[in-house]
Amino acid sequence: MAYGVTKYSCLAVDLGASSGRVMSCVYENGVFDLREVHRFPNGGIMRNDTLYWDFTALWNNVKEGLRKGIAEQKAAGHPTQSLGIDTWGNDFGLIGPAGKLLDDPVHYRDKRTDGMMETVFREDVPPEIIFRETGVQFMQLNTIYQIASLKRAKPDLLAQAAQFLLMPDLFHFLLTGQIGSEYTIASTTQLSNPHTHSWSDLLISKLGLPRSIFPQINPPGSLRGRMLPAVTSAIGGGAVEVIAVATHDTASAVAAVPADTDDFAYLSCGTWSLLGVEVRKPVITDETMRQNLTNEGGVDGCFRLLKNIAGLWLLQESKAEWERQNKPHTWAQMTAMAAAAPPFHCFIDPDDACFVLPGDMPGRIREFCRETGQPVPETDGAVVRCVLESLALKYRHVMNVLHQVTGMKMPILHMVGGGIQNTLLCQWSADACERVVVAGPIEATALGNVAIQLVAAGIETSIPKIRAAIRESAGLRIFKPSRKQAWQKAAQRFETILSNGTRNSCRVNSSS
Repeated sequence: MAYGVTKYSCLAVDLGASSGRVMSCVYENGVFDLREVHRFPNGGIMRNDTLYWDFTALWNNVKEGLRKGIAEQKAAGHPTQSLGIDTWGNDFGLIGPAGKLLDDPVHYRDKRTDGMMETVFREDVPPEIIFRETGVQFMQLNTIYQIASLKRAKPDLLAQAAQFLLMPDLFHFLLTGQIGSEYTIASTTQLSNPHTHSWSDLLISKLGLPRSIFPQINPPGSLRGRMLPAVTSAIGGGAVEVIAVATHDTASAVAAVPADTDDFAYLSCGTWSLLGVEVRKPVITDETMRQNLTNEGGVDGCFRLLKNIAGLWLLQESKAEWERQNKPHTWAQMTAMAAAAPPFHCFIDPDDACFVLPGDMPGRIREFCRETGQPVPETDGAVVRCVLESLALKYRHVMNVLHQVTGMKMPILHMVGGGIQNTLLCQWSADACERVVVAGPIEATALGNVAIQLVAAGIETSIPKIRAAIRESAGLRIFKPSRKQAWQKAAQRFETILSNGTRNSCRVNSSS
């Protein structure tokens, strides 16, 4: 690794559920020169009634982005020294004895996990044991239910596997030939133990899975290895080191939160909204289980106690549906339409089961409102406003839960990620949560990815120091709470909707 230098050049590969990009960063004396060199769409492909990721396209785009980034940094006179990859959580691939991927990874929104949580609870292991062993929230998309489904539906495929690799681990393997996993991504699976930072032998045994396929788990910042000669030849790289950063994208985003105290809350805002706090040890109690909170791996020896909330997925799917209807609203137009719509007209629970799958999202939002006895949002702007206000109110609800289980006051909510470009959501989050919102940086995930590379290389000494550098350079925006009484009244209505529980009837036409 490189020590004692003032300038460091690296690449950050950030793969999200709807898009991916490769970022070039040159870091010098506390200043990040971060540039996007390649961006590409990502999403599921349907094949034989199963929703997969197009892994070949992903791998080709990663290589193309690395090729561009390495060439650009070399031309500027500061050759690439390292790279890091972060991805969404839970999804995985199986490697056969010959080192080949046995099948494309299945998308976490595939229907194979429908009802699988209940099957696992009934046939394999009760939920109380799972939570006590992992501290991870119950979501049907979790790896534990995906692999339980695979074992039942395709036992021959599982029997062929020599290695189980989560998404960033797959890319590390293709780049370096090295097998391993990293703790922040492993912690999303509901198959690892937060006390031992290793796989849960108890759960693996109860599920009847082969223990030998699960690789060793390493902490964030571990060196995975140098790129293979074949990869180097294909993309024009030199002796570039691959660092297993905080490979879960939310863990990387939280690493870049520009906080200067310990009692802050963070909200990583994108396809998903991830709202939580940093704690020094996992909080595994009856109450955190009841509230379905999760304890996932973080950086600097901490854990991320958080709640997954369906985020801008609701608007991404709405936008896609309107485009199918020949109404190609831009994001700016959607925000303007929401601002002009009547306030507090109707609300949804963003995490209701009927919003999980792709399809006619506006139709399902209207059906939800109809079923709950609320006014139905007839215009597109009313739908967008309903989503944004409901997200802000769900954030308020989760902030209150976090306060109850930790005692933390969380006077500041740090919002990071691409979703903060929606200033309505930032302001309404401040209003609903009755807290100051500090918005920025937009590129938190890439910056956090870079941050771990800098610490691993010895360029910076700690995450707090890098957070201070980000505070100085990120162009943060401040949103102060307002309209307290109006939002409190809205929150009372919203809590009533949450207390009514999950509906399933509006899953009609959910798989277009």
